[in-house]
Amino acid sequence: MSTGSNPFEELERLFERMSRQYDEASQRWEQGDTFGRLSSGTREMALDLVEHDDEYVMTVDVPGFSNDEVDVRISGQTLRIEAEHEEAVDEESDRYVRHERQHRSMERALELPDGVDRENVDARMRNGVLTVTLPKVETGESRRIEIE
Repeated sequence: MSTGSNPFEELERLFERMSRQYDEASQRWEQGDTFGRLSSGTREMALDLVEHDDEYVMTVDVPGFSNDEVDVRISGQTLRIEAEHEEAVDEESDRYVRHERQHRSMERALELPDGVDRENVDARMRNGVLTVTLPKVETGESRRIEIE
């Protein structure tokens, strides 16, 4: 009895090779090796939040965004930061080597703790770093209440 090759093994090798090639291409695109970065869209921004005695200070990286492209607002107990940037790059030439349109947006919503003075929140941006200062509401000193 003769043993022939298994056609399913050949298909499995083909799928493995295609999967490896797809993974390699994806990594090149993310690293910007093939005509620049191909990823875009909305993503959530990371932030650092530090509590001090009289305020909270939030630091958010928003590289590539200008002040007028970043919106910071408080609604109820929620602080919302949204950044949106749209850019068109047109290189005039008979034969385009590169022709891109880019749209990036980032957003983050954060539930504020009790005791934040929402009327005196301050936001500043410098070199792609947004710093939001959230002062605490001054509370009176605690006192012991006698039970009768």
